[in-house]
Amino acid sequence: MGGSVAATVVFDFDRTIIDDDSDRWIVTELGLTHLFNQLRHTMPWTSLMDRIMEELHSHGITIDHIAECLIRTPLHPNIVSAIKSAHALGCDLRIISDANEFFIRTILEHHGLLGCFSQIYTNRGFVDDEGRLHVTPFHDSTLSPHACSLCPPNMCKGLVIDQIRGSLPGNERKFIYLGDGSGDYCPTLKLKEGDFVMPRKNYPLWNRIHSDPKLVAAEVHDWSNGEELESILLKLINKIAPTSGYVDSHTLPL
Repeated sequence: MGGSVAATVVFDFDRTIIDDDSDRWIVTELGLTHLFNQLRHTMPWTSLMDRIMEELHSHGITIDHIAECLIRTPLHPNIVSAIKSAHALGCDLRIISDANEFFIRTILEHHGLLGCFSQIYTNRGFVDDEGRLHVTPFHDSTLSPHACSLCPPNMCKGLVIDQIRGSLPGNERKFIYLGDGSGDYCPTLKLKEGDFVMPRKNYPLWNRIHSDPKLVAAEVHDWSNGEELESILLKLINKIAPTSGYVDSHTLPL
């Protein structure tokens, strides 16, 4: 791929890359909606998902069964081609998600997308020696809290954006951020003039941005579905780096 990086493109995962919420998908598909609803307001979300994984394991649901369920989550073909095209055009692709590592990697690998991303920032998801999946917070609870009033205790996505920007050479890299939820608002506020944010239309991030647009320095481009995401994303990449060789996504190598 050679040459300078066209842009850093940061994706949320649930309801952005996949067209559902991976946690809720597993809960619903594997029949734990009642337990989930019963415990929903008694513990933090990440702890709740760890408890759900414990319940699945106690009922003999294997990690392979969970993986088979995950790969059925809906992922629009245009989003697959958008990710592959952005990668082929020289972008640095990353994910910041409140899901977990096992869920994300399983789904991306199934669709041949895992190698497109240079880094995934998410809650830890690991399988122990007994085959039980554990989910633990991205921000370790033994560390001091991130102190962001906009974000849940387990993950401040804005802090991750700051860390990514701080790790890049110079300060000239342009960012494109794609997301849907209220947790994507904090990182949106970290974007600068010349950056772009792509909120999913009529979802919480879009509503927050439009409630006070003056707070957002980045240029806003909303999208509703996979076709729109692909079209807008590739046009923005071309706008940032015309020399990246933008062509229609369907002619790019997949």
